[in-house]
Formats: sequence, structure tokens, C-alpha cells
Amino acid sequence: MAVTACQGLGFVVSLIGIGGIIAATCMDQWSTQDLYNNPVTAVFNYQGLWRSCVRESSGFTECRGYFTMLGLPAMLQAVRALMIVGIVLGAIGLLVSIFALKCIRIGNMEDSAKANMTLTSGIMFIISGLCAIAGVSVFANMLVTNFWMSTANMYSGLGGMVQTVQTRYTFGAALFVGWVAGALTLIGGVMMCIACRGLVPEETNYKAVSYHASGHNVAYKPGGFKANTGFGPTAKNKIYDGGARTEDEVQSHPSKYDYV
Repeated sequence: MAVTACQGLGFVVSLIGIGGIIAATCMDQWSTQDLYNNPVTAVFNYQGLWRSCVRESSGFTECRGYFTMLGLPAMLQAVRALMIVGIVLGAIGLLVSIFALKCIRIGNMEDSAKANMTLTSGIMFIISGLCAIAGVSVFANMLVTNFWMSTANMYSGLGGMVQTVQTRYTFGAALFVGWVAGALTLIGGVMMCIACRGLVPEETNYKAVSYHASGHNVAYKPGGFKANTGFGPTAKNKIYDGGARTEDEVQSHPSKYDYV
């Protein structure tokens, strides 16, 4: 019961985590405009992995996609790749884990096969969560670097007074969604790996018993019978003269009395 609960809970947590990773990848609020000491508040900018948007004070929002591949920063392309790999691995892990659930019976699938499938899906969930966390962390590090570089340029010269107005970006909501979703997927993968140990059937040691068929090793005597065990110099089967014979055998093996 505990194994089934652990496996089911791990599946549900991983499912929520994969859904969060997909949502974070599609969101546009990866970086939002920092409004601190910004005199222009009529326009609000925010950017995502696939497009950048501008929202005016009137409520009108206009988004423009990134219509280039080579013109984008290498770090942004790396974040895209990590998030896509995390989604693909998570989707495959979900498909495998559905067939690995103990509460679902498919044909004559043994528990050892379900244990292997559970372990495989758990490893996929762990890698998927790590990819999501790594992608979000790389993007956050890029934001922090650009933020402090823009701040240094804004407050340089004139005794620390603001010299130029530059748009600075800070953490968006998608980053926090990605961190939480990656952590949930990672936790779900660990729970699936733990449930795998309970699905493995226990090995039982049986004492070996050797059985010998006595039908071919029994020789009859007038005084009784003898069963050959197959060991020792008398391992070959023997037929004694006192045994029963048919007429054909008697005619095919003449004795010395037939010539008298």
C-alpha cells in the first residue's frame, strides 16, 4: 500500500511539475522592466523566450516575436534548449510512468517490469527537473549581470547623479514558476525511484531437491527388486536372467539346450 501511494504521489507531483515547466516556457514575463527610479511609467516592457511585449498605460499590449535565430544571444538559445529538453524528457517520463503504475494492469506484466519502468521514469523526471532549474538559473544570472552593468552606466559621472536613462530588467514571474516546477519534477522523480525499490519482487532461496526417475533403472529379481541410483560403478542398467521375457526375446536369444 505504501509503495502504491508513493508511486502515485510521485506521478502526480511530476505531472504538476511538467505542467509548470511548459507554462513557464510559454510565458512572456521572463524579464520585466524595473520601475525603480524610472520617470517613464506610461510604457511597461517585458520579455520572454520567444517574444518581447510592450504594455501601455491605456491597457493596449503589443508583442513582437523574435524573427531571428542567429541574432539572439547564445545564452538565450541555451535556455531555450534546456527548457525544451526538460519538456521532452518529462513528457516521455509521464508516458512511461502511466504504464508503470501498480494500480494499472496491462496483460501479464510482471512487477519486475513495472519496477524497471518506474525507475526509468523517475530518472527522466530528475533530469527534466534539473534541466528546467538550470535553464531558469542561467537566465536569472544573465539578468543580474545586465542589471548591474546598466546600473553602473546610469550612475557614472556627475558625482553619482543619473546621467542617462536606460531600461533595466529584473526577475519576471516565469522565473519563479520555472524554479518551483523544476523542484516539483525533481521531487517527483526521487519519489518514483524510491517506489521502484518496493516493486522489485523479493528473491526466495529454495533448497534444491534432485529427483530421479526410477522407471528406467529398476531391475527385477526373483527375490525382489533393486533401484539403481545412478552413482558408483553399477550406474548402468542391468537386466537379470530371472526377469520376465517374451517369446520373441526367447527365440532371438537361444540357449545351449536348444541344440541338444
